[in-house]
Amino acid sequence: MKYFKKISGEKIYLSPMNLEDLDTYAVWLNDAVVSHGLGMADESLNAEEELEYFKNGMTDGDWHFSIVRQSDDVLLGYIGIQCSNRTVSTAEIKFFVGDAENRGKGYGTEALRLACRYAFDNLNIQSLSLWLSGYSEYTINTYKRVGFKETGRLSENYLIDGKYYDKILMELDKENMTD
Repeated sequence: MKYFKKISGEKIYLSPMNLEDLDTYAVWLNDAVVSHGLGMADESLNAEEELEYFKNGMTDGDWHFSIVRQSDDVLLGYIGIQCSNRTVSTAEIKFFVGDAENRGKGYGTEALRLACRYAFDNLNIQSLSLWLSGYSEYTINTYKRVGFKETGRLSENYLIDGKYYDKILMELDKENMTD
């Protein structure tokens, strides 16, 4: 079995990442919609660089999951929890749904809810945060649907295709998570 149902939801499950999928992730991370949404518009990753990132994350104690569709075990995207300081019980989270035809179907929202619940209930994380560009209102609204609140903003901080967008800080704690 290529994927393992580590965290199961209704339409998707989260599986530990599979090294065989790194080429797919590299393609997705070079897609303009994905890279702009993550605030990585100026980066270009190949499979080898993705492997290094993945290996470093594994040794740092971060959690990287594949988002996989329940009905047919198709890889849909990625979600990661990066815990930079375990003594203060905070972590950063980020996700993406790779192929355009799988966006807007609730997979990202469900993956985000599953990962947040896992972080709060199993990893002793008290708050999750992320920085993202103001480029994608859809992505911002996905985080808001789960309960994330905007807590900071740097004006015109991201340059994407000749236009400046704000850099937005969003945060969520266990008490404010929506189901």
